[in-house]
Amino acid sequence: MNITGSAVSLNVDDVAASTDFLKRHFGFHEEMAADGFSSLTRDDVGLSVVLLRRGLATLPADQRDDHAKGLILAFVVDDLEGELARLQGEGVTITMPLTSEEWGERAFQVRDPNGVIVQLVDWNGAESDAESDAA
Repeated sequence: MNITGSAVSLNVDDVAASTDFLKRHFGFHEEMAADGFSSLTRDDVGLSVVLLRRGLATLPADQRDDHAKGLILAFVVDDLEGELARLQGEGVTITMPLTSEEWGERAFQVRDPNGVIVQLVDWNGAESDAESDAA
């Protein structure tokens, strides 16, 4: 097998709203679009986000009414505090405050207009802990 790309596909009620949110706040651009469909990407990430309108006839019958509930769309970033400040400055509601886990992950979350959870994360806590253990 030779995997040449990857995508996460999310069923939402309002494709345009999620598309606009990811474009405006996270720098994605639309590669393809049609009624009830949008494929978004960034030049610096090997992952596409595909948005499908719930109920779309092209989806298998057992998936048509599913919603992207329970899924976390996570993006690893270099400057977590800077991204938090930027999003707050853009008026995005932070739905989970910046937290630090014992294993070194630091993260915060927002939600798009369809309720899709977007989490920004870094692993700097793990590096800091390792550096302090070595000292």
